[in-house]
Amino acid sequence: MAELAQIFTTICLPVLAAMGLGWLLDRKFGLDLNTLVKINIYLLVPCFIFTRVASSQLGSAEAGKIILFTAAVIACMFLLSSAASMARRHPAGSRASLRLATMFYNSGNFGLPVVTLAFGEFGAAIQVFVLLTMNISTFTVGLFIASGGDGTRKGLWARLSPILRQPAIYGVTAGILVKEFRLPVQDAVWLWKPAEMMADALVGFALVTLGAQLSKTKPPNLLRGGVLGWALGIRLAAGPLCAAALAHAFGFPPDWIPVLILGACSPTAVNTALLAHEFNADSRTAAAAVFYSTLLSPIAVVAALALAK
Repeated sequence: MAELAQIFTTICLPVLAAMGLGWLLDRKFGLDLNTLVKINIYLLVPCFIFTRVASSQLGSAEAGKIILFTAAVIACMFLLSSAASMARRHPAGSRASLRLATMFYNSGNFGLPVVTLAFGEFGAAIQVFVLLTMNISTFTVGLFIASGGDGTRKGLWARLSPILRQPAIYGVTAGILVKEFRLPVQDAVWLWKPAEMMADALVGFALVTLGAQLSKTKPPNLLRGGVLGWALGIRLAAGPLCAAALAHAFGFPPDWIPVLILGACSPTAVNTALLAHEFNADSRTAAAAVFYSTLLSPIAVVAALALAK
């Protein structure tokens, strides 16, 4: 019990405290969430990905392995949520929301700070490739799933354009080019230092943003229907278990496996609720999954770290 309390106070409590500051600031001043999200997506996250990829000690093969692992976790969540929907005979909108809520998790605003607190720069170097895969998957596969929530179909360009607008893609491309061709970008102090400062600001700013998002979210009824219960169970319980099985199956080094499992303890990604709303899926269930999985995720984090130790 003392070990669990220590894990909670050293890993989860700092995350919750930073989120609480964002919640309090929004309650006091009514923060502009649109601006906070744009700073995260268009400035801090690309700088973080660029600097971490460019300076990463991981080889291309190792990075590719992490990307394949993350895609496999997403695929497992798709199979589990699809099986649950078939068994419960969910309508199209609820089926789409359940898949979105379980497949795509908050590896940036939540997962990255937690992994960094628990494992330092070593964990962050691994998590950055999980974050990259999750961002791309959310706005490709996730967008495709959400667009089927109301039975309508979108054109190819309508589905591709959100992907091409994601600066994280260009950040990782630039980072890979710098790393592979060994470009001395760190010698360009005027470029590298500002990028490093933005990258270092991501963890705290992302948590404050997440707290502001929760402040603006009206908590739906936790007991509403069975879809929400399935979403929370699959995301927070089955997700880490699948990650554990896959991490061993992929043959990752023993010190990598806890990092990958902990990242999979992250709650439902906020973007999934936005996609469900945009394409008329069951957006209320999607929003509820984001809200309650974020509040309950420290339980999964403490359990994962306790088992890892």
